[in-house]
Amino acid sequence: MYKTLREEAYEANMQLPKLGLVLFTFGNVSAVDRDKAVFAIKPSGVPYESLRAQDIVIMDYDAQVVEGTLRPSSDTKTHALLYKTWDDIGGITHTHSTYAVAWAQAGRDIPIFGTTHADHTHQDIPCAPVLTDDMIRGDYEHETGNQILDCFKDKTLSHHEVEMVLLQNHGPFTWGQDAAKSVYNAAVLEEIARMAYLTLQINADTAVLKDTLRMKHFERKHGKDAYYGQGC
Repeated sequence: MYKTLREEAYEANMQLPKLGLVLFTFGNVSAVDRDKAVFAIKPSGVPYESLRAQDIVIMDYDAQVVEGTLRPSSDTKTHALLYKTWDDIGGITHTHSTYAVAWAQAGRDIPIFGTTHADHTHQDIPCAPVLTDDMIRGDYEHETGNQILDCFKDKTLSHHEVEMVLLQNHGPFTWGQDAAKSVYNAAVLEEIARMAYLTLQINADTAVLKDTLRMKHFERKHGKDAYYGQGC
């Protein structure tokens, strides 16, 4: 019944080691079927080299298993809450990629220094604050989702224009129109994080990109007047 959805999630998960975004089992991707109100996610702790499409677990938006024999990712409740709240996203990726995690561990937003960053979002990449002790001791993974949502509310960010976030002391989550786009965004985020780190090593006083240039690069790829690429 969920063969196509499982295969989408499987293929997306298998991109993580290929792109150098994960070591061992450090990450997961999910894909959603809005018509059936379920999502497919990597099982917990299964090495990528032994992962099979049939191992992918099918969940509902309340993080209850619908189909599958393996335990789902420990981050499942975070995925579930984001799908339940942002009903127009189609895939979510979580990794522990090196440079993105370094910014998260430092508790810093990633400043927009250049046009590579602006091609994907015209905002700094936000870093959500570390969870409170009560959140950590409680329903931790669900509260992780709440922390992402609260960060976007507090910073008045659109999850359409910023498809990525850092969680302080933890790491990145990205999303997109489907699972493949969420993986693409995870790779982009890691490269942006690496570029920003290197920029500050060369010049710690580097100024952020000026508004006209950041908006030019963002708008030529996004929105009604976009002209990058070959169109539909």
